[in-house]
Amino acid sequence: MEKLVIEGGYPLYGDIEVSGAKNAAVAILPAAIMACKGVCAIDNIPDINDTKCILSIIESLGAKVSKNNNSVIIDSTCMTSVDANTEEVRKMRASYYLIGALLGRFKKARVEMPGGCAIGVRPIDQHIKGFEALGAKVKIEHGAVVAEAEELIGTNIYFDVVSVGATINVMLAAVFAEGKTILENSAKEPHIVDVANFLNSMGADIKGAGTDVIKINGIKELKGCNYSVIPDQIEAGTYMMAAAACGGKVNINNVIPKHLEAISAKLIEMGVHVTENEDSITIESSRDLKGVNVKTLPYPGFPTDIQQPMTTLLSIAKGRSIVNESIWESRFKHVDELKKMGAKVSVENNIAIIEGVSKLSGAKVTATDLRAGAAMVIAGLIANGKTEISKVEHIDRGYPHIEEKLNRVGAKITRIKK
Repeated sequence: MEKLVIEGGYPLYGDIEVSGAKNAAVAILPAAIMACKGVCAIDNIPDINDTKCILSIIESLGAKVSKNNNSVIIDSTCMTSVDANTEEVRKMRASYYLIGALLGRFKKARVEMPGGCAIGVRPIDQHIKGFEALGAKVKIEHGAVVAEAEELIGTNIYFDVVSVGATINVMLAAVFAEGKTILENSAKEPHIVDVANFLNSMGADIKGAGTDVIKINGIKELKGCNYSVIPDQIEAGTYMMAAAACGGKVNINNVIPKHLEAISAKLIEMGVHVTENEDSITIESSRDLKGVNVKTLPYPGFPTDIQQPMTTLLSIAKGRSIVNESIWESRFKHVDELKKMGAKVSVENNIAIIEGVSKLSGAKVTATDLRAGAAMVIAGLIANGKTEISKVEHIDRGYPHIEEKLNRVGAKITRIKK
């Protein structure tokens, strides 16, 4: 077990390089096993635990995987297994993308029920509804999702709720469905567009990704391709929060500024100077911040994955702020940890009311989940004294080398083994 020890109170100056998008990579890697011919060479894969897990699962299914720095080559041409039952499958939420990928290519799949962060009820009913609409029979058997179809037939599918996971998963299966599939009330996040672009690079026929209606014309086979994953908007947003909280001037490179517009708008409202460049964003902050109200919404709204870092930032902003978490019902677990550091936050249902304080003080805290861990890192950076964060394995699921990136711009973070 490891922990992060942070000596707080230092402004940040310099450049931070953003890695490839976690949420895109963990869907694109399973999608790569749908290639019946050739190999997939994928660049800008983030060096995080979740991508390592997915690659391990893919290898266990019989695909050949080779990795070099942030690039990976996947050869699935000889793959025959459709039974994903390793411990890694149970560790992460995104392993459910294997259902759509395997069902699409082989017309059958058996995948252990997925794990992931405990941020509330996260059902896969919309996934199952989509698979069944395409003609599959789906059941939960001995703790695994088992899906099978003689053939998949394109159809119209309306999602009852906007779901990123269901949109991607059903899109994967529909690629090989006969005829046309139309997905309505689809999620519009950038990583959905990235997955669709990757599939199209392999020979799929997908139109409308990034809108609420996606049209998929079924094809017979996919071939390998070369592809590069988009930058991670959540990692970028987290470093934007850190720069705003600590003060100073930080250039955050390798980003798509349009993906960050909702975050930039709130920072500007708080008094932070934000400059958008072609593929970077510059954050300048004097730490003279004012409170704002935030409501998380599906893209292009304010991302739920940035809510927890934003709550930390608002804890030192002047006046009262209100955060309405409309996506997940258990995403304020980090508040108890922030209170240990002197934050004044009260939570009722899915709303947090924050009274800004002038400073936080270092304490021993826990990363209760991935984005909560990022929130605690920011809290440690701005606190007086020393902060110790345990359960950093949650942070490592989504932030490649977080301490190294922040130390390069002036932070004082040490990773030690407990």
